[in-house]
Amino acid sequence: MHTAQSVKRCSPIGAELIEGKVNFRVWAPVAKTVEVALENGLVESVQLEPEKDGYFSGSVEGADGLRYGFRLDQSDRIYPDPASRFQPDGVHGASEVVDPSLFRWTDQNWRGVQIEDQVFYEMHIGTFTPEGSWHAASRQLPELAELGISVIELMPANEFAGRFGWGYDGVDLFAPTHLYGRPDDFRAFVDCAHALGVAVILDVVYNHLGPDGNYLREFSPDYFSTRYPGEWGEPLNFDGKNSQPVREFVTANTAYWIREYHLDGFRIDATQGLFDSSPEHIITSISKASRVAAGKRSIVIVGENEPQDTQLLRRVEKGGSGCDALWNDDFHHSARVALTGNYEAYFSEYRGTPQEFISAVKRGYLFQGQHYVWQKKRRGKSTRGLSRSALIAYIQNHDQIANSATGKRFHQLTHPGRYRAMTALLLLGFPSPMLFQGQEFAASTPFLYFGDMAGELREQVRKGRADFLSQFPSIAHPDTLAQLAVPHDPQTFERCKLDFRERESHAEAYALHRDLLRLRQNETAFRSATEVDGAVLGARSFVLHFFPNNDEDDDRLLVVNFGFAKTLSPAPEPLLAPPHGLRWEQLWSSDALRYGGAGMIQLETPDGWKIPPESATVLRAVPDHTERNSSGSVGLSDDSR
Repeated sequence: MHTAQSVKRCSPIGAELIEGKVNFRVWAPVAKTVEVALENGLVESVQLEPEKDGYFSGSVEGADGLRYGFRLDQSDRIYPDPASRFQPDGVHGASEVVDPSLFRWTDQNWRGVQIEDQVFYEMHIGTFTPEGSWHAASRQLPELAELGISVIELMPANEFAGRFGWGYDGVDLFAPTHLYGRPDDFRAFVDCAHALGVAVILDVVYNHLGPDGNYLREFSPDYFSTRYPGEWGEPLNFDGKNSQPVREFVTANTAYWIREYHLDGFRIDATQGLFDSSPEHIITSISKASRVAAGKRSIVIVGENEPQDTQLLRRVEKGGSGCDALWNDDFHHSARVALTGNYEAYFSEYRGTPQEFISAVKRGYLFQGQHYVWQKKRRGKSTRGLSRSALIAYIQNHDQIANSATGKRFHQLTHPGRYRAMTALLLLGFPSPMLFQGQEFAASTPFLYFGDMAGELREQVRKGRADFLSQFPSIAHPDTLAQLAVPHDPQTFERCKLDFRERESHAEAYALHRDLLRLRQNETAFRSATEVDGAVLGARSFVLHFFPNNDEDDDRLLVVNFGFAKTLSPAPEPLLAPPHGLRWEQLWSSDALRYGGAGMIQLETPDGWKIPPESATVLRAVPDHTERNSSGSVGLSDDSR
């Protein structure tokens, strides 16, 4: 028997193969004795040696594939390893020893990813393909790379209870769920993505653990905090008694994913639920540990933060947490209102006006400290001094699609032209746009809340979901609530699986996204504009002017109209003026027939600007070789619609 002090481990906890033996280490301060129960033909128990601070460790003969669990104080119950690398039979079964060195990586030349100039794609492995596996998802990666996706953002993929679920009720933070395949299948997915030039980041949940299969309390009640109220469950203990091993548990987890799965970073779920009054906040510790594990590879740390606290994005030496980006709900909320006309519940502070979109493109968050009536408090902090790339924009994500009665996507809830224009604004107006799986081909499949809970949890989750959605008056009616999809019904899960045949049957939508992403890639102005300015042209229309550098030939205009056709004559807006000696030429239009539009028209004419309804148009500056008649008459069209 060798203690952890006499062997060199990669991680402070879990089972590791070292010099032909398996070394186990676990934190169990409430136990007097800890045994590892081995399933090697016969169930054999080996007692681990106690260390200081409540750790137990020891080495035994074993190899990859050995199944085991921990027995505390000689009880009859055997528990999975809190740092299990794999749970082949789910959260209640035995843990399995995994040798990460057996996988043969081919990404030795991969240098990681920076936050600038990325297109994100949120993916749920269980519904991304009909098979719901790493293998099946890997087969789709070449198509995504060809489309222009550069970062896959995986919804949580660690082990959770049941046959299906979103993954946010995970319990085994180190174990990729057996539902999608084996650990090496996950590695192969990442390796394949890197070969195609695509990064992979993982959604991680450290604000709570799921209720089913969560055995951490058996090892120590100090895993959880009693100081703070948890919105989704007991929050983890990052600043109370015995919190240091809990902090180590989490930072070791992030380092593990980076080191053993070559992941390119994380999206940290609900960071406002990570309560910590320590001198160094746990998010800062996560950022530091992840970057150390990555070594020379560059990674990105993305946060979800409902209060919009931009301090998370500030450098550590400036008192920040060192994150690279945050999700931008403000843009989504404005887009939803503009597309649907509905501004109830937490959308009530938005109107989807041109000024909101101009401000979102230029400043990121709309609320940076103003009073927020819905929450009866101030919301947000300043984005001043931050890169525009630091706020990830989207019009669809897993939460917001499912926060409805039917789980429908926006293209099913608005006019086609308006949706095409919004898609153009998303993919051209923001340096860090994100698509949700299937959005690129206008998937007809919904995305609903689903989770295969056991026993009484089923009804509790179903009722909790209905209670949450009741904040929307349009859903709160008893008839509507009675028709909500049942989360634990397997059909609810099956309905959400994508059908890739729709890439062909929805060819117009697919062409729209493909062409916009190519335009974004080919036009410097949309990828690295040094300045973006905008102006309101009407109640539903606006213009964005992109200034990429000192070369005026590279100036681009994006003219967006979410309403009726509009004529500007005169057009006393300086941003509409082409650079001296140049004129505006139409480069792209959402009204093109190939996208299902009515056909393109010339916007700038001698008689003024004619902006088609529900459209987006890109203009570029080209040499003007025509003679202009400077004595033309001026007309007036005061269309404020």
